[in-house]
Amino acid sequence: MNSTEKLRLIFSKHLPQNSIPYCLDLWIKNGFNFTVTPTRKTKLGDFRWRRDSSRQTITINGTLNPYQFLITYIHEVAHLHTYLHYGVETAPHGKEWKITFQKLMSPLLKVEIFPKDILIPLSRHMRNPKASSAGDLFLNKELSKYDLNHHVSEEVFLADLKPGLQFELQGRKFKKKETRRTRVLCEEIPSGKKFLISQLAKIKPLED
Repeated sequence: MNSTEKLRLIFSKHLPQNSIPYCLDLWIKNGFNFTVTPTRKTKLGDFRWRRDSSRQTITINGTLNPYQFLITYIHEVAHLHTYLHYGVETAPHGKEWKITFQKLMSPLLKVEIFPKDILIPLSRHMRNPKASSAGDLFLNKELSKYDLNHHVSEEVFLADLKPGLQFELQGRKFKKKETRRTRVLCEEIPSGKKFLISQLAKIKPLED
């Protein structure tokens, strides 16, 4: 089995089927090392540029659902194309990357690739893409519906919890206070200390 067939097999396990030819073609035109990794809490994917290497590296978390995996793949390939076309001194998520990301995502923004409930917020997100799709509340909520453990998980987004209710996060208990833009002021129980926590944090609601 050659490298192309090996990558096609990997893609068949992680990507929406209709997106595989396009994603494979991106790799064929500008080859790079590609690795599927275990879950990393701080990132969905990663692009590594080495000046001393002619072949760069992209890694993506293997636990992502197919639609999140696809968005992350295009996100990281956009970094590669940006550096190849504009040089390595460009900002990681600057205007050059945004233009490149939009161009690469454009052929995929259709119902043959994404379900409509994802396609609507994704199309809106791509008008001015952020450094991470995980920072887009509406897009992330729709994407999470397709996670493998979605129907069995007791966790919800902090944004969906009513103010005044208690919740658990990483073994610690909090009470939700007020929302401040993308973060929520929360009070730790019983210390009373205040923390700003992302609206996108997955939390376990608690009964008072």
